[in-house]
Amino acid sequence: MVIAPSRKAIHRWGLQKPDDLAVIRQPVLAVNGDNDRMVPTVKTEDLARRISGSELIIYPDAGHRAIFQHHHSFITRALEFLDR
Repeated sequence: MVIAPSRKAIHRWGLQKPDDLAVIRQPVLAVNGDNDRMVPTVKTEDLARRISGSELIIYPDAGHRAIFQHHHSFITRALEFLDR
């Protein structure tokens, strides 16, 4: 499999930044598609798991542009999240 230069850079950066996300105290909404090739879904799930109190949304049949593919749902969920 050939990986584009930008994907290589993102992958390398992701491997080099296992910062302690437990120090984050503000609310976090982590959103991804279930078929994201740029940021694999497992990475978003890991991010949400490592930030206490975060909320996770994984959109089905969606890739890296999940928030655009499911824009009606995302806008509704994001506004609800921001209102809390």
